[in-house]
Amino acid sequence: MTLRSSARISELKHRIETREARIGIVGMGYVGLPLALLFSEEHFNVTGFDVDSRKVEMLNSGESYILRIPAMEIESARRHGFSATADYARIAEMDAVIICVPTPLNEYHEPDLSYIRDTVQSIAPHLHEGQLIILESTTYPGTTEEVVVPLLEQGNQSDLHAAKDHVSRGFYVAFSPEREDPGNDSIARRDIPKVVGGCGSAAVELASAVYAAIFNRVIPLSSPAAAEMTKLLENIYRCVNIALVNELKQLCMRMGIDIFEVIEAAKTKPFGFQAFYPGPGLGGHCIPIDPFYLSWKAKQFDFHTKFIELAGEVNTAMPCFVVENIIEALSQRRKSLFGSRVLILGLAYKRDIDDLRESPSLTIIELLQKRGASVEYNDPFIPSAGKGRKYALNMTSTSLDRIPEFDCVVIATDHSQYDYTAIVSKAQLVVDARNATKGIEATNIVRC
Repeated sequence: MTLRSSARISELKHRIETREARIGIVGMGYVGLPLALLFSEEHFNVTGFDVDSRKVEMLNSGESYILRIPAMEIESARRHGFSATADYARIAEMDAVIICVPTPLNEYHEPDLSYIRDTVQSIAPHLHEGQLIILESTTYPGTTEEVVVPLLEQGNQSDLHAAKDHVSRGFYVAFSPEREDPGNDSIARRDIPKVVGGCGSAAVELASAVYAAIFNRVIPLSSPAAAEMTKLLENIYRCVNIALVNELKQLCMRMGIDIFEVIEAAKTKPFGFQAFYPGPGLGGHCIPIDPFYLSWKAKQFDFHTKFIELAGEVNTAMPCFVVENIIEALSQRRKSLFGSRVLILGLAYKRDIDDLRESPSLTIIELLQKRGASVEYNDPFIPSAGKGRKYALNMTSTSLDRIPEFDCVVIATDHSQYDYTAIVSKAQLVVDARNATKGIEATNIVRC
């Protein structure tokens, strides 16, 4: 048994090093698709799995549905053997399977692991001995060992178990947090170090070998839980510091101080300070969600993460702060929000991307509509927005030529394509939640 297990590990490592290993990636979204392309660039045989038939069809036709990924990259991957499928029976063909599915919060701000559970249950019947399963979805510490491993062991048809070492037979399980930063082109994906935690030494060794083929540095940790906590620390660090400057912004506004001027001055200090910037709220899949994932898990250990929860609450409240400033700005011009026409500039959660996940713009629109405003939006990267997990807009992007028609224009996302001087000159009122109009002097600008 020892020889057989060790031989399987050696064989898989050899297949990885020679690019013969077959890689399956479940979830062809903002994390899974870029990862698939990285493996394809290194001449691996890659199969993308997704339950969305539209995505599968587009990928197999060489088309892209993500702004920052040009179709030519997908077409190049197809020439190297990449294909997409919704048939989970093909999991059996894979040497390594990497799970990149969403982990949102439910309506009670508790972790929603339904995507992970459904995916793992779809994979389990097709497991084979010696297969490597890696979870990349951001989640609370313990998910890999407490949720993924039991579901894989219960659902496979060969009575296989997660192998903890080089001696045991079975399949191998690891966790490696994704570190995608949409819109950031300053760092090549392969230059972002890859953290890996495995269920046992063999899993760590195999997962490290897989990622070492496409990343320049791999950092092995002692356990999946340590890797899961690493991801949460990275994002909670940002969440807490952004909450700090969001709160300071509100204080500075009352004191008549420009918070952005203060931040620029503070960051000239060559040590002990990193600049973070306020905004209308947090978006994206990780930073707005991770504090609540950890606080939920902490309660199982009779521990209350007061500081972290407070940061999450401060950031969650920022869209309300923006709306209150819109109400005040309109009121000073003898207008009520009820019945006013409001144009939101920027639907994406950050500059120059097409990602709506957890965008504060969505919350701002919802709050304005509830208060009786007529709301439209413009976003050069999002021509239309239908229905998502937390929104049902059924709206299309409005032309900027119509700016004069609106009682208020709200800068919610500071896309670089916008000509802010022209926007201010055409608008009756501009509420700037991103400091995008810095340097523009005009009486119709309200910065918040």
